[in-house]
Amino acid sequence: MNRKIYRIVKKIPEGTVATYGQIGTIAGVGPRQVGQALKVLSPGSNCPWHRVINAQGRVSLRTTSGKAHLIQEELLEAEGIVFSNGKVDLEVYRWSHDH
Repeated sequence: MNRKIYRIVKKIPEGTVATYGQIGTIAGVGPRQVGQALKVLSPGSNCPWHRVINAQGRVSLRTTSGKAHLIQEELLEAEGIVFSNGKVDLEVYRWSHDH
């Protein structure tokens, strides 16, 4: 199932984001399973994990790495995504996918 999740995440274009729930709906799994799949990605993976955020438009904090959310925000900002009060405007930046 992780490979299916990764294939979907790889389709998210630069400058857009998707939510864990959005990816889960496409993959037929729950949002937590999406999070778990992204958590175990190997370092150096070409999967754009940083483009997946929570349903509130925020980068989810990770318990295993205190700085991962900062890296994720930096990567998104480098793609032109703007944060306002720690949130991404999903109306503006949400990926509009077609199955």
